Amino acid sequence: MTQRLTPSLTPLDTALAGLLQDVGPIATIELPLTEAAGCIAAGTPLLAAHPPRDSAAADGWALCANDIVGASAYSPLPLATAPVWVDAGEPMPPGCDCVLDADAVEVSGPLAQVLAEGVTGQGVRRAGSDIAGRVPAAAEGQLIDPAALLLARAAGVEKLAVRQPRLCIVNVPGAAAVTTSMIAEIARAAGLHVKTREAAARDAASIAQAFVDLACDLVVTIGGSGVGRRDAAVNALARHGDVLAHGLALQPGRTAAVARPGKVPAVALPGSPDHALAAWLALVLPLVDRLSARLPRRQVTLPLARKIASSVGIAEIALLVEEHKTWMPLAVGEWPLQAIARADAWLLIPASDEGFAAGVPVDAYLTRE
Repeated sequence: MTQRLTPSLTPLDTALAGLLQDVGPIATIELPLTEAAGCIAAGTPLLAAHPPRDSAAADGWALCANDIVGASAYSPLPLATAPVWVDAGEPMPPGCDCVLDADAVEVSGPLAQVLAEGVTGQGVRRAGSDIAGRVPAAAEGQLIDPAALLLARAAGVEKLAVRQPRLCIVNVPGAAAVTTSMIAEIARAAGLHVKTREAAARDAASIAQAFVDLACDLVVTIGGSGVGRRDAAVNALARHGDVLAHGLALQPGRTAAVARPGKVPAVALPGSPDHALAAWLALVLPLVDRLSARLPRRQVTLPLARKIASSVGIAEIALLVEEHKTWMPLAVGEWPLQAIARADAWLLIPASDEGFAAGVPVDAYLTRE
């Protein structure tokens, strides 16, 4: 049976609401720091203060500032006891509160004299100055980025609690290889655990077989979502559950579909890179955020450098690049690969809008975080 789009296109909001219905955050897991990067924090442990005690911020002589008041090159101050040398990062010796440079102290056999004064705290890193203590590496729902990993490593933490949705990509033969690679790479960069399956053929039965024994939290198919004679991805999804919408009021991405094969939400992505990416942004990202309990994604507000026109009744996604503190539109509706590569952000234009005038501030999502 040949696939057919619904007589009227499904509004994006309706399709997204159906996709997200009854979907909640997945269970947390603990991952080593190297694997937690890009995941969403799920109640990371409170970090201990770092450094745990005062330590040397530079190599030099550890002394007490009050004991060397008045010392100078013209009036060296003899020391009753030999000073202690510390390397950067070493704990400060008891009774010492400053670190002087190597040439500020002269040592000759058992005799030592100071040639400069010191100030309390000079050359010293105070306890808790890097990490105050009892703070998380990343707040729950936040992205675990290199800064969060830096704090965790400094505090001696080896694992972090995260939510990492498991994504299964079902690739339909004949789909553009660049599309499959792009979606898989974007998914991994977003912190998902990605597995890929290849359907044996383009017919519905072969594609449906790839859905058997899925152990994942969401599914995307790539290719075969259109109405061509050899397109059957949506029919295959229907064999395992409900197709909630096929044919969306979304541009690019009109032939995408949302379904529920069993209890797992699924999105059928078109094989074209621009249509697949648009459907990923509009449908899959909100699903990933719901599964991982992510806090709302950051938007950047800048005025438009040029007018964007849009058709009422169709939600359109515009690709933007930042130029001179404005958003310059690169592509709307149809996206050349070069525009995808250059884009700094994307903007969803609701179906109820005709677009935005030049100079109007718009809230755009960054393409790279």
